Amino acid sequence: MDESARLRHTRIDDAGVPELPPRVSRLTPVQWLVCGVAALGFAFDLYETLVMPLIARPALTALGNFKPGSPGSNLWVGLLFYLPLASGGVFGLLGGYLTDLYGRRRVLVWSILLYAFSACAASLARTLPQLLFFRCTTTIGVCVEFVAGVAWVAELFSNPKQRESVLGYTQAAFGLGGLMVTGAYYVAVTYAERFPAIRGSHEAWRYTLLSGLIPAIPLLLTRPFLPESPIWLEKKSKGELKRPSFAELFRPALRKTTLVTTFLVACSYALASGVIQQTARMVPGLPEVRNLAPRLVEQTVSGVQMFQEIGTIAGRLLFAFLVVRIATQRRLLRIFLVPGLLVFSFVYFFAATHSLVLVQGGVLLAGLLMNGPFSLWGNYLPRMYPTQLRGTGESFAINIGARVIGASGVLLTTQLANIMPGGGAAARLAYSAGTVAVLAYLLSLIASFWLREPEHPQLPD
Repeated sequence: MDESARLRHTRIDDAGVPELPPRVSRLTPVQWLVCGVAALGFAFDLYETLVMPLIARPALTALGNFKPGSPGSNLWVGLLFYLPLASGGVFGLLGGYLTDLYGRRRVLVWSILLYAFSACAASLARTLPQLLFFRCTTTIGVCVEFVAGVAWVAELFSNPKQRESVLGYTQAAFGLGGLMVTGAYYVAVTYAERFPAIRGSHEAWRYTLLSGLIPAIPLLLTRPFLPESPIWLEKKSKGELKRPSFAELFRPALRKTTLVTTFLVACSYALASGVIQQTARMVPGLPEVRNLAPRLVEQTVSGVQMFQEIGTIAGRLLFAFLVVRIATQRRLLRIFLVPGLLVFSFVYFFAATHSLVLVQGGVLLAGLLMNGPFSLWGNYLPRMYPTQLRGTGESFAINIGARVIGASGVLLTTQLANIMPGGGAAARLAYSAGTVAVLAYLLSLIASFWLREPEHPQLPD
């Protein structure tokens, strides 16, 4: 090599040409297994979350003798929705810390076992306080599992596009959880008399809660074959893994990311807990449903929920398709926010008081548009925090933002329903949900201008 060629070569080396991303390779059997377990956990996250919208009315009637739509009923609905999520947020934040400290696999496995067996205990509750307690422990397991699962899957793949795609498609399993719980409730309502009695009766809501034990079975069978995150394990073995600290999230380099994402995640979850999860309680007030027999009413509620979960799957799959094609995170978020504002307004200010068919089609579109941002947070957050803070950072945004702040949307909705004008309890609930939806969407659109774009496609060290 002559002198001029050598100098040109040196200048290229010194210029810091970006390293090519690792090539995309086929998933190994172990990677398929991890993705399958994570997808199972994601599915039962939504399964356990959507149990409450389906069983709240019959459980309150059975354990508290409350009339649907009464102030007492609205108060207990708010408590049963919010307190489990808030407690899950607080303990889930601790779970994110433990995920960074003790590893992704260990925390994920124990969290799934916690919420599976807590769901079983909830089905045996004799009083509303007992039901509330076991719903809290169930949700604690759900909140911890989500953070551990996302960090675990994200660290398995070094190629950015493959990682984004895998995270998108495994999170699409959320929608399967919604379909499963809807199917479980329909089966319980239709065939409750044929099942063994629980607490001396055949109440469908108890069988639906009991079905939450299902994820423990495949987990126990696959646990010996599950590996730890290779990135976390390598840093741990070399002694390079710093002890995670919540204070690090608010240092200048990460403060804006932490505050903005926490606020946006809170707005997303306010839509879920305060709006779309209340739809099941509006269905009995629709003109076509009011005079149906009780069993037919519950089957109709299950049918509406099914449309919503089809929308959930469609939204997750649409995000998985778009995430590898749209690089700008702000643009990707607004693709779902702008039409979402219009659809939610139509569903809750008009459709929810006029027509079952309009509600079915409306909640399908609403579920689609709401779940795009949920998937975005699962893909976005791992790219914003270094390895020793990845679980902690995700946990703060998801647990404090979603479960503690965002979930309070259900308290706002249920209390607004007591004073909102309308032709009945269901109509007042629909209008209050619509008001919360408009507020959440407008705040999300404003906050999206401060959303920070990831600096590099690779996960930060």
